[in-house]
Amino acid sequence: MKLLSPATALALSAALAVTALSGCSSVAHYADIDAAVMRGDYQDGLAKVRAAKDDSYGKNDRVLYYLDEGMIAHYAGEFGESSASLGEAERAIESAYTKSVTLAASSFLVNDNVLEYPGEDYEDLYLNAFNSLNYYRAGDLEGALVEIRRVDNKLKFLSTKYGTAISNAQSAVLEKTSDEIPYDSEEARVEFTNSALGRYLSMLFYRGEGKWDDARIDSDQIRLAFANQPRVYAFAPPASLPDELSVPAGKARLNVVSFSGLSPIKTENTTRIQLGSSNWLKISLPVMTQRPSRVARTEVVLDSGESFDLELIEDIGAVATETFRQKAALIYFKTIARSLVKTSSSIALKEQSRQTDDSGASLLLGVLSLGTQLYAEASEQADLRLSRYFPSKAYVGGITIDPGACSFSVRYYDGSGDIIREQRFENVDVRANRLNLTEAICIN
Repeated sequence: MKLLSPATALALSAALAVTALSGCSSVAHYADIDAAVMRGDYQDGLAKVRAAKDDSYGKNDRVLYYLDEGMIAHYAGEFGESSASLGEAERAIESAYTKSVTLAASSFLVNDNVLEYPGEDYEDLYLNAFNSLNYYRAGDLEGALVEIRRVDNKLKFLSTKYGTAISNAQSAVLEKTSDEIPYDSEEARVEFTNSALGRYLSMLFYRGEGKWDDARIDSDQIRLAFANQPRVYAFAPPASLPDELSVPAGKARLNVVSFSGLSPIKTENTTRIQLGSSNWLKISLPVMTQRPSRVARTEVVLDSGESFDLELIEDIGAVATETFRQKAALIYFKTIARSLVKTSSSIALKEQSRQTDDSGASLLLGVLSLGTQLYAEASEQADLRLSRYFPSKAYVGGITIDPGACSFSVRYYDGSGDIIREQRFENVDVRANRLNLTEAICIN
């Protein structure tokens, strides 16, 4: 076998590093989409997402594209198109899940960016919640209930979803090193089995169908969600909750659900552990990072002069962080195992270069050792892919009024009490013995 020259070997190593970087998705296209969404021009944002489909969403980003398209289509009032896109996203998540939790060879050679994005668990949960609203807006309460039941079914699976994969990845690490790898199993425990938002919507849908017993069960489950999950629900349940199931005969209940802010993004947290004089272990992990919202208070003001504040029922950003715990543990072990393989190869090549008496071979092996370490440095990148257009907060409220046409405004205030945005609803037909649910949006 003919040995490569040192220059060729170094060039090859550089090429490998470039290849490692090529799997990363571009985020430049998000600037224009973000701007459109932040100013409330959701039709323009939707057009920009669709225009970016072929050039800016990579072949492994099918889930990302359909989530972004589906959520912005929902905000734009394109409920049928939103439902179709969220359905595509859900199917793509199901397809990618098995690939993501197995110890895929390609991800162990480079990083998780080379794999199809499988979606985060909170994305998989909330796509059904928003799809339920799509069905409601289409007049299909039974379809809305089917979507909400899917949220509950997924939550039942969540606590054990990654258990086997974590054990396999942990074993893979132990096979490669005798060093103790720090791991706190409690940090990987997910404390989210019950969504207050999902239960609230389910309660309203059942009430709309006249299924009061089912609605009461969901009302009780909302209280249990708050009582049993303090890491996610670090605030009081809505005070208006008892009023939802005590509507007097002949009266109508107007409900408003509002979404504001934007869900978290991922940032990279990198640690380097020195191994010898010129080798190191690079560990780059994704971390959920909250995005700030200007919205401090949301008020519904009826033209009749009545008004009420909407109350927080779900901190979607907190749910995103909580549900990421298990997957973060899996990523942690996969990253260590992968980095160990790369750095160990560099150390082995360096040792061989010291042991050989052939000066040419020693130089070549030394160059390859350096190139392998550089490849390890360049290729170890955290997978920062995440859908960008889920909201960060969900607020709810309602008022009991006489049936008939009702006009009102939803006002969003910042911390100084200034109005950020006002959304107007004219002549809403509010009827007795029917669900009258209005949705408002302020992505600020």
